[in-house]
Amino acid sequence: MPRTCYICGKGLHTGNVITRHGLPKASGGIGLHTTGINRRRFSPNLQKITIIENGAIMTRKVCARCIKSGKIKKA
Repeated sequence: MPRTCYICGKGLHTGNVITRHGLPKASGGIGLHTTGINRRRFSPNLQKITIIENGAIMTRKVCARCIKSGKIKKA
């Protein structure tokens, strides 16, 4: 899988971008109105690093959280 962490399996997530127009009621307006909803993707912070696994040196894509937490051993 191209956009997945080799260690924890973290991958792409989807969400929405919500566009709102109007002045909030607290500021004297009639309220915010949703004028558009677009899909978006949240990508994991993947880094291509060289790791040691079972005595072999290999290149893998690993997320920054796994690198910082020490779940892998760098070559």
